[in-house]
Amino acid sequence: MNRKKHASILRSTRKIHRVMGATLCLLFLIISVSGLLLGWKKNSNGLILPKSYYGSSTEFKDWLPLGTLQHIACTTLHDSIDANLSLELSRIDVRSQNGMVKFVFKEQFWEVQIDGATGKVLHVDQRFSDLIENIHDGSVLDHYFHTKGVLKLAYTSIMGASLLIFTVTGFWLWYGPKVMRRSYKGHL
Repeated sequence: MNRKKHASILRSTRKIHRVMGATLCLLFLIISVSGLLLGWKKNSNGLILPKSYYGSSTEFKDWLPLGTLQHIACTTLHDSIDANLSLELSRIDVRSQNGMVKFVFKEQFWEVQIDGATGKVLHVDQRFSDLIENIHDGSVLDHYFHTKGVLKLAYTSIMGASLLIFTVTGFWLWYGPKVMRRSYKGHL
């Protein structure tokens, strides 16, 4: 390939890299900051992810029925936080090794930790890690605009393809001039 062709490819690559960088700068900032926070969530001393507490027994035979534990969690959420909050669950996290169950609610990411054997409420807190994760993966857009995964899919596709293109163009911006110098030296 001649020098003019190399220079043309390098200019096009630089333009693609620059335009995409300027266009997606804010989204890359959001992804990087949220990714850093998610990486540190278990080491945040309860600021991002509530600390897990321990129940009295790790033996399931000693535990109360899951329905009873759920009722306690729902009652606790309404009594302790807000009686108007939805009781729709995001998930139930059974931690048999800790003797405890976490009930995670969809609205405002509340979590209620309950001793599996006694039904004692161990801890109530918000899971900011879930909000950060929804921001990181674009789910927050679907929640806000009431779409069913369409915006998250578009967001992750655009950002994944952009990262791939940035990697390729960034490599070529580093490697392309080396190729040009070598080919130029070969023609002297």
